[in-house]
Amino acid sequence: MKQVRAIFNAFLAAVFYAVNVPLSKLFLQQVGPTMMAALLYLGAGIGIGALSLLNREKGEKLSKTDLPYVLGMIALDIAAPILLMFGLRLASSANASLLSNFEIVATTIIALFIFHEAVSLRLWIAIGLITLSSILLSFEGADSFRFSYGSLLVLGATVCWGLENNCTRNISSKSTYEIVILKGIFSGLGSLVIALLTGESIPAIGDILKVLLLGFVAYGLSIFLYVRAQNVLGAAKTSAYYAVAPFVGAFFSFILWKEKLSGMYFAALIVMIAGSILVVLDTLIRHHAHAHTHTFTHTHDGTTHTHTITHTHGHDHFITEETHGHHHTMAELDRLSAPQHTQEGHA
Repeated sequence: MKQVRAIFNAFLAAVFYAVNVPLSKLFLQQVGPTMMAALLYLGAGIGIGALSLLNREKGEKLSKTDLPYVLGMIALDIAAPILLMFGLRLASSANASLLSNFEIVATTIIALFIFHEAVSLRLWIAIGLITLSSILLSFEGADSFRFSYGSLLVLGATVCWGLENNCTRNISSKSTYEIVILKGIFSGLGSLVIALLTGESIPAIGDILKVLLLGFVAYGLSIFLYVRAQNVLGAAKTSAYYAVAPFVGAFFSFILWKEKLSGMYFAALIVMIAGSILVVLDTLIRHHAHAHTHTFTHTHDGTTHTHTITHTHGHDHFITEETHGHHHTMAELDRLSAPQHTQEGHA
């Protein structure tokens, strides 16, 4: 039940985040990119802060040992949305939505090499397909070998969020409210200072309220559900379920922007869907392969003896030796595939 709730949270987080790209591109007509990033995160922090006042069970508070991860989380959450907003000025909304899936690749590779999460062959193939799709989407046209600078900026944002996901993973067992409030308020204030220093103007009050509301939904609620899911599933797996977000975002982009779709886009879309399906299948299969129990019952006539039980799943090897003489039942419960807590969402 805990796993099912976590998976549902991850999917819902993806849907909430999916509205970010097409609506942000719309609001960028009235709001500067860095100011937009600031207001989005401030909306997240203020909104979740208000919700926390209604909830008494806020979880374990962050401690001094969590400070490096908190600072890393905030710094990356300042950089990522600024890169995304500048990228949206140069790239199409549909392309930017699909390119967001590169966050899965970044999150998984960082989780593997820095935080030592397990990555299967199936997941490696999925990563390859998503990377190929991202490369296709990064070209300006089928007959052009010039990279789109907008696409590269979006990819830069996904790499920042991939690292941020892993930073947050290390503190995801702590108070979700506190994590999201810190993310929102301090990342928002950091971006706001940069916006003012670079000369971006303060938007009209109506535009501010619209962006704050978008930030509460697309960043605040999305991050909140993502962190809750990540505490159970881990960084790589939560990103896998989060793969639905770009497709929902691309669908919203078609409706809102009526963008013309090229042959390259459809080719990349097919490759991206294949990679995303593999990612989700990998998560489901690995969870099913771990979550079951084997029971052995046998009786001995009282003579003392020693026996060895070996049980192998292709990844874990358990050996138990015991000397005894009695009737007994031995149950072996495989460890669930929840990752170690030495390695997290995003938005």
